[in-house]
Amino acid sequence: MLEKLSKTFESIAGIYVSKERKEILNPLIVYIQDKVNCNEEIRLNFICTHNSRRSHLSQIWAQTMAFHFGIKNVFCYSGGTEATAMFPKVAETLTNQGFQIQKISEEQNPVYAVKFDENQHPVICFSKAYFDDFNPKIHFGAIMTCNNADKGCPMVFGAEARFPIKYDDPKAFDGTVLMNEKYAERSLQIASEMYFVFSQIK
Repeated sequence: MLEKLSKTFESIAGIYVSKERKEILNPLIVYIQDKVNCNEEIRLNFICTHNSRRSHLSQIWAQTMAFHFGIKNVFCYSGGTEATAMFPKVAETLTNQGFQIQKISEEQNPVYAVKFDENQHPVICFSKAYFDDFNPKIHFGAIMTCNNADKGCPMVFGAEARFPIKYDDPKAFDGTVLMNEKYAERSLQIASEMYFVFSQIK
């Protein structure tokens, strides 16, 4: 794992995950464990409304935690009920926390390559609908990371299971003096919960 990211892990491991949040996370743990027990590939699609903030943070941290805990055959994706663009503050926040991020296109909806380890394939991030051809069509778990997507998307076609694991949107602090702090806080909350999830897999 990248050196600066390893230092961030020291704080992630110490972040408290409440009993209430653990109960919300437990069905996802069971789903992943069942896949591991059956030696099946684990496909996780993290979904929010615009695929711009929380779903990308969740996708990246989940893939990173699967690597950290040595859980094989984990493939993490993200999508929205519509496509916009990954918000630049997300890339900035993750860079500050130790990821290496390369912007590999300059269009309105840029593509980012996010690395957590020098020798591992980067996580490819760009905004897309959850049903985009880039994402799996069947045999995946859908993790709903926001209220709007959970309510507005009552059926996620192709999903084997659905998990409402919702996070407050750091967008609420855009343009304020708290913006940097709140994006970092949300990223670390998601990191700590994905850390907990993958630490439970045997």
